[in-house]
Amino acid sequence: MIRRVFCLFVAAAIAPASASAIGRADPQDDFLVHLPLVSVNRQNPLHTGIATYYDATGDGACMFGPSPNDLMVAAMNAEEYNHAAYCGAYVQVNGRQGTITVRIVDLCPECLAGHLDLSLQAFALIDDVPLGRVPITWRVVSPALSGPIAYHFKDGSNQWWTAVQIRHHRNPIAKLEYWNGSAWITVPRTDYNYFVQTNPGMGVGPYTFRVTDWYSNTLVDSGIPHIENGTVNGAGQFPPGP
Repeated sequence: MIRRVFCLFVAAAIAPASASAIGRADPQDDFLVHLPLVSVNRQNPLHTGIATYYDATGDGACMFGPSPNDLMVAAMNAEEYNHAAYCGAYVQVNGRQGTITVRIVDLCPECLAGHLDLSLQAFALIDDVPLGRVPITWRVVSPALSGPIAYHFKDGSNQWWTAVQIRHHRNPIAKLEYWNGSAWITVPRTDYNYFVQTNPGMGVGPYTFRVTDWYSNTLVDSGIPHIENGTVNGAGQFPPGP
């Protein structure tokens, strides 16, 4: 079945909600959500593969850092990791004994297409742990998340080498741009899941960012200060995907 999403522009001053962030967008600045005029499938493609498990901490190739209170995480196979495209995506995994949702935080270099390496905690909810390797199906989903997306600046980030990571996003991230005063500049994404602008960098800030998800929805946040090794909340969250 097909549904149509109509173009919507929302301007609001929404206070950020995350207590863990050490900064936030200026609440006086405009926040925009752009929903594309496109037809999308009701569900994302269903993948068939296998699941294994590893001793996950929540950290990994995507460089989100450890998440000891949230170990429903997984590593994506090397063939589909695609330069960090799946980092932060939520994936619904169907096993013989249950269905779970995990967040992609790492890369499994030896895994082939369709393979997910789950945390032990996640694996135990879909099949018997002693088996170690079991058949699954999985697809990308858009879970209900409270609070806005967040911008995390890498340690060492500065006005000349500016490294930004998008966190707490409902849908997978396709693109990050910043406004340089006259045009939107697309920031290259690294395999370690930071968008890095150099030669020149983004300057001292504050910044205006435009973030696009896989479904061409965009969020625009202005007044984002640069905080090295710090996190700044945006003002909104992506709408649910297919």
